[in-house]
Amino acid sequence: MAKVATPKTTVKKTPARSGEEQVSLLIRKTTHPLKEVMEEVRKLILGTNNEITEHIKWNAPSFCIDGDDRITFNLSKNDYLLLVFHRGAKVKDSKGKGPLFNDTSGLLEWLTNDRATIKISGTREMTSKKHLLKKVVKQWMDNTRIEPS
Repeated sequence: MAKVATPKTTVKKTPARSGEEQVSLLIRKTTHPLKEVMEEVRKLILGTNNEITEHIKWNAPSFCIDGDDRITFNLSKNDYLLLVFHRGAKVKDSKGKGPLFNDTSGLLEWLTNDRATIKISGTREMTSKKHLLKKVVKQWMDNTRIEPS
């Protein structure tokens, strides 16, 4: 009896999405009431430095410099967006040094010397704080860069 050849099935792998594609998809699909504000904050953060990249962390947009997460959305509340300013996944030594920089904007709520948050409750607040937020993002990115050894 002749052997019947089994047809070969070719499975095309879907290429992995870039960080930008991941974030765009998440924002497009989100039902968060502050979706438009989220997109504005995203544009503002990316516009402060062309070295900033983005991806998904904690099921939310996260922004990196030099490959390390620095600012991540927390989308757990419907009445505001929380931006978490941090120094990546690994704890960095900053004890006894005080806050990373002097926040003259008054926007940052310091949780530790190298971790802070900013709440944004809507379009009006985003618009009124836009210039200060841009300044804080730039300061954070500049002050959390890892110095080469």
